[in-house]
Amino acid sequence: MCGIVGILSTTKKNTAVYIYDALTILQHRGQDAAGIVTSNKGHFYMHKSNGLVRNVFRTRHITQLLGSMGIGHVRYPTSGSYSCAEAQPLYVNSPYGIAFAHNGNITNTKKIKKELFKQDLRHINTDSDSEILLNTFASELSKFKKYQIDEKDVFDAIYRLNKRITGAYATVGIISDYGMFGFRDPFGIRPLILGKRTTEGGTKYMLASESVALTALGYEITRDIMPGEAIIIDKKGNIFSRQCCDNPKYSPCIFEFVYFARPDSVIDNISVYKTRLRMGEYLAKKIKKEWKNEKIDVVMPIPETSRTSALQLANELGIKYREGFIKNRYIARTFIMPGQKQRKETVRQKLSAISIEFNNKNVLLVDDSIVRGTTSKEIVQMARNAGANKVFFASASPPVRYPNVYGIDMASSKELIANKNKNGDICKSIGSDKLIYQNLDDLISSAQQGNKAIYNFDCSCFDGEYVTKDIDADYLAQIETKRSDDAKENSYINASSELTYNSVE
Repeated sequence: MCGIVGILSTTKKNTAVYIYDALTILQHRGQDAAGIVTSNKGHFYMHKSNGLVRNVFRTRHITQLLGSMGIGHVRYPTSGSYSCAEAQPLYVNSPYGIAFAHNGNITNTKKIKKELFKQDLRHINTDSDSEILLNTFASELSKFKKYQIDEKDVFDAIYRLNKRITGAYATVGIISDYGMFGFRDPFGIRPLILGKRTTEGGTKYMLASESVALTALGYEITRDIMPGEAIIIDKKGNIFSRQCCDNPKYSPCIFEFVYFARPDSVIDNISVYKTRLRMGEYLAKKIKKEWKNEKIDVVMPIPETSRTSALQLANELGIKYREGFIKNRYIARTFIMPGQKQRKETVRQKLSAISIEFNNKNVLLVDDSIVRGTTSKEIVQMARNAGANKVFFASASPPVRYPNVYGIDMASSKELIANKNKNGDICKSIGSDKLIYQNLDDLISSAQQGNKAIYNFDCSCFDGEYVTKDIDADYLAQIETKRSDDAKENSYINASSELTYNSVE
């Protein structure tokens, strides 16, 4: 999962500082690396590195990123990839000069990489699927062999790309001295939204992963980019759009609404906040039905993603809502940390319990999901240490049983606690007195009520049904080795060594 943003301004003012601001707003989508590329008078200006946005960029970097259009990226690495060389945006010189940022995961990389080398005569220098996506687009665009391109050429290149590529991809890019573009995969798995801001000097256009990047910076939301659709904004501010695949099928990732997106975002015209409220309502109804004889004194969220669902759940149950844990905001999201040991050690640095809220009470803890169970186990024990009489645990989403292959590096299947364990075994493993999960149908309904035009969601991590229909046992076996904690820790160590070496001046 990554965050992407592109800004084009007709005011001719530099856009880098606004891209920086947008990336800080999207920081929750990736905390591993950050980068910005701008374009000015036919030249690209780039700065990127591993780290948070505020650590990667200094004032001197922003002032050197010249140009009235540019793109930015925050990275959350998938499949154990932590190399600084794979920080985005990426660029190619031919044809025309293209800079590119991507959120998602390509599922037929092995096939396309071979084609690019043998047929398109393009060399891929990293293990990044984003580099493969960029070179596929560049290769298709180069087939026109024209000195100057127009919007039809770009749309045709994206159409042919969609014929070759499978997987999840929301992208933004810039073509030197031409303009900015963006497109989504035919299923719309990853989000992309367009907005604009009109000033006295002209108009600024933004493409971003989440609406909050637009609204926080004073942009008006125009609309979501549709599945399979591409949009182009040339340097004069002219907007063009076209459907670039034959059979688009709206199937956005439902885990965006569970965990990744900010609650103040609207994705595909669905409010993340309202979705999480409804998740709490449905879960409360299930608790009323299945836990009739249990006395619950207080409901507490596991900060921060579950807060909205927990609050509504408490209201529905008529039980006190309390903040029992205080979060250290300077600790990264444990979900995306490499290795179980690091995640486990970070939980107690990240959260501290308020003992008076737990003392001699039956506590219902609400989290957005349970993935490996590592965090849940530590939190349950913290609640007991703080004096809780009983600790009940509720997950606002269903059991995570299968790997996500569309850009969320959840874990290898053997590390998913619900992959082969039943609820009773999971309850025992995390140390809670009782455990309850959201029903998948209720989760889907929670999101679908926000936009009834969407009939399908990618729920593959819950039901094992992959919407692209190209995922088989061999593919899952390949990613299994890449996603194990041992593989991630080794990759993280190697990347850290590389970064240390490259930082020597």
